[in-house]
Amino acid sequence: MVATTAALGLAGCGSDSGSGDDGNVSLDLLVPIYGDKTKPYWEQLVKDFEAKNSNIDVKLETQSWDNIYDVMTTKIQNNKAPDILELDAAGPAYATDDLLYKADEIVSKKTYADIEPAFIDSAKIKGQAYGVPTVASTRALFYNKALFTQAGITSPPKTWDELLEDAKKISALGNGTYGYGMPLGNEEAQAETSIWAYGSGASWEKGGKMTIDTPQATEALTFMKKMISEGATQPNPGATNRTPLLDVFIQGKIGMIEGLPPIVGQIKEKAPDLDWAIAPSPTKDGKPVTLGVADYFVGFNNDADKQASIAKFLDFFYEQNNYVKFNDNEGFIPATKSGASAAQAKPELKTFLESLPSAKFYPATNPAWAQTSGAFKDLVGQIETKSPDEVLKEIQAKADASG
Repeated sequence: MVATTAALGLAGCGSDSGSGDDGNVSLDLLVPIYGDKTKPYWEQLVKDFEAKNSNIDVKLETQSWDNIYDVMTTKIQNNKAPDILELDAAGPAYATDDLLYKADEIVSKKTYADIEPAFIDSAKIKGQAYGVPTVASTRALFYNKALFTQAGITSPPKTWDELLEDAKKISALGNGTYGYGMPLGNEEAQAETSIWAYGSGASWEKGGKMTIDTPQATEALTFMKKMISEGATQPNPGATNRTPLLDVFIQGKIGMIEGLPPIVGQIKEKAPDLDWAIAPSPTKDGKPVTLGVADYFVGFNNDADKQASIAKFLDFFYEQNNYVKFNDNEGFIPATKSGASAAQAKPELKTFLESLPSAKFYPATNPAWAQTSGAFKDLVGQIETKSPDEVLKEIQAKADASG
């Protein structure tokens, strides 16, 4: 994992490409693939940028989310860090080894002022920002209105108790239909667990230490186990990954599931006739809170002569037309004030935009989070057969072992 690699103390990383004596600059850009439109977007953006900046050559590399962490591990170990990297909050964690420029050093003052402060703050390290947010997203409850009608449900649930009751009604419809989709497989179990835990007041970090085994988290996992044991979810959540389960929802066989903004586009493409809607994530007492996630650009200080070129490229990315197109392609919420204003016109993003003030983020800049997140993926699905206390203690032990 990236955060673990960042903690290795490998200073002085640098890519082979540098600033030439002729004034030309070569930048290595590494970005993750969100979907089919990602690579074509970046290829065109690089082409347009180079047409306006003939002295800057941008070498684009795209990687899947499954591979990008391992790719970065290898690059760091071989002193070949990219000049610009887009990643989740594990990207800013490289600053713990003094590998990064500060956030306000890789964009202009105008661009920096346009970014929503909450997203910058969520990935600060000891009060200093190193990442410039690219996209933002929160989780919200997608629900099947047709199944709600069949089950006699008139409105989406706001509390856990309401969620359980409604999910059981939908599961009772039979015919391979399940009330609530709970993905606790190793693709993204930490996300599903965080939604529930945050909904009971839990937090995964305090004072720099991972706080996994807490009464609030125990309460959340206990209710998750209740959902499973009372038949409100699909069978065997611990072996179910998020992506295939979302496909089942899109096929009309799941009543409710937590999802991200890009799911809106997938539904429109794969199941345009699906009767669905979005509501805030249910919580223990109905008070709004959900999981927030943001991805970030970071700039590696490989070569001081490249700093101005990095800022020029990122400013170009954040230009209104370029940035709006990026978010439209990927279906995310813009992380800038101007971009959020443009997104207000899209009704499908309304619930996500309204949930931003109450979103809680992973403590991903803490080096221990990488191993902690992995422990969630490996262990939390065991609540089907083990007590929540036992599972949380095992995850806490893994977190503590990471330092």
